Amino acid sequence: MLALIGRRLLIAIPTLFLVSLFVFALQRALPGDPFLVIAGEERDPEVIARLRQIYRMDDPIVVQFFAWLGQVIQGDFGRSLRTGEPVLGLIIQKLGVTFQLAVASMLVAVGIGIPAGIIAARRKDTIADYSASAVALFGLSVPHFWLGIMLILLVSVELRWLPASGFESIFSDPRAAIERLIMPAFVLGGGLAASLMRHTRSAMLEVLQSDYVRTARAKGLAEDAVINRHALRNALVPIITLSTILFGELLAGAVLTEQVFTIPGFGKLIVDAVFNRDYGVVQGVVLCTAIGFIIMNLLADVLYILVNPRLRDG
Repeated sequence: MLALIGRRLLIAIPTLFLVSLFVFALQRALPGDPFLVIAGEERDPEVIARLRQIYRMDDPIVVQFFAWLGQVIQGDFGRSLRTGEPVLGLIIQKLGVTFQLAVASMLVAVGIGIPAGIIAARRKDTIADYSASAVALFGLSVPHFWLGIMLILLVSVELRWLPASGFESIFSDPRAAIERLIMPAFVLGGGLAASLMRHTRSAMLEVLQSDYVRTARAKGLAEDAVINRHALRNALVPIITLSTILFGELLAGAVLTEQVFTIPGFGKLIVDAVFNRDYGVVQGVVLCTAIGFIIMNLLADVLYILVNPRLRDG
């Protein structure tokens, strides 16, 4: 397992370098000058020149890139062009908000999607199977922002059961945090649950037709034991792959859902940085997103081995 982790980390180095190179070059290729906005209405040429000198924008692009990359290696992602705050601090602050939302959403997705997929596979071509597939199709088709607005109107405005928007950290006030996370987590988790249900059903149907499952049944094992000990464990590999990818996408920013529920998370940070041409924040966000996906893929590889020991020899 250590050898696997080492190989993945070696592959991650050139991947992160290429990602940082592309995002840096593409940003510089965009038209416009962010310092014209930062300089204010007067747009004093001396102020603009001074800002460009501070942020080393007059240097050749190659020099700018390697200077920034050298800072990143030392843990310094630079400062925001708009606010002057450290980029890494902004990312950590916003990522902490989105991480709580992502965990809650994945709990909803896993809690609904995997059991529904198992039931649909066990009862193929029955009412339960058709019902689960119909609900999954509904979950994949309904836009998150529309479902979020409908939930706010029904649950918050009409029934007054939950707060309509806002965010509270789980570490400061757990009850208030859960109340504010229920609706956005259901909105995001519902769509993810639909994807997980479909993949779980397909994986389980394939595994249930395997020889070892038929042998287990022939030995007289109970159906629950066949499903839980044999079929599900071998069907988990594609489910783990999908789950880690979905969790990485959540961490990258659930932009629309965060906007609807006024959650100050990673998605809002990305949108604001792109519209404001905040080079340092965009570069830091993209790089951290790439690191997050690499970590998720590494976690998936480790989980493969834990849930299916036969893969250790490979």
